[in-house]
Amino acid sequence: MSGPCPPVGAYALDTGTGRVGVVMGHEGPYVQLRPLGGGREWDCAPELVRAATPAERLSAATAYANARSRGEVP
Repeated sequence: MSGPCPPVGAYALDTGTGRVGVVMGHEGPYVQLRPLGGGREWDCAPELVRAATPAERLSAATAYANARSRGEVP
């Protein structure tokens, strides 16, 4: 990662998995991310986290809305 970790509450991209999440905290050597719409947090190495672009945020929100309309997520 180039630069500081995104702050708590910011949208971030885990470049290792390609998943967008909300930064929930910085615990030990990891950044904790939670998927859009809620769900189980995952840990990510700080060097693999960067701020999500507006296009990445929109794509993740659209994917969540589509999954919700299909009944796949609450």
